[in-house]
Amino acid sequence: MRHFKLIFILVFVLLLVACGGKEIETNMSEEVTDFEFTTQENEKLGLKDLEGEWWIADFIFTNCTTVCLPMTTNMSQLQDLLKEEGIDAQLVSFTVDPEYDSPEVLKKYAESYEADLSNWSFLTGYEFETIKELSVNSFRSELQENPGSNQVTHGVRFFLVNPNGEVIKNYYGIDMNEVKTIVDDLKKVL
Repeated sequence: MRHFKLIFILVFVLLLVACGGKEIETNMSEEVTDFEFTTQENEKLGLKDLEGEWWIADFIFTNCTTVCLPMTTNMSQLQDLLKEEGIDAQLVSFTVDPEYDSPEVLKKYAESYEADLSNWSFLTGYEFETIKELSVNSFRSELQENPGSNQVTHGVRFFLVNPNGEVIKNYYGIDMNEVKTIVDDLKKVL
């Protein structure tokens, strides 16, 4: 009987250790509201298209003079690291200035960052209020227009979304160390 208990405890500990490699520390749990928007290629991309995929989202705009520059640079670095590690994940950048950021403008922006558009989509084709609602309600990320300015106040987080469309973690998008954490987290869950 004593050996049975010891074996049981050993098996239980081994199971915990084996399962522990698949868990990441999360800091969010939000369902992404259904959407279907227009890509830089003037094609449709929606939540249903991302079903079954791990994806990382951010909110940017092409006329941004502050945080979007390091955020998009870091997203580009993330794309490179994912390729190096053989990690299959999608990147999705939502513009917060859909009036200016047409598919053509977004495509030029993507090219300026040497984005590989096979797994990185830049989305537009909606009203500002639509993206504000998605940003605030699904991602818990601030978003507001600045009257009299062409700049938009928005959050600086990257968001990890699981294959079920749930935002499970956010990362500080202007910190390269956080980009490495995203890669580490994706290694654990994939």
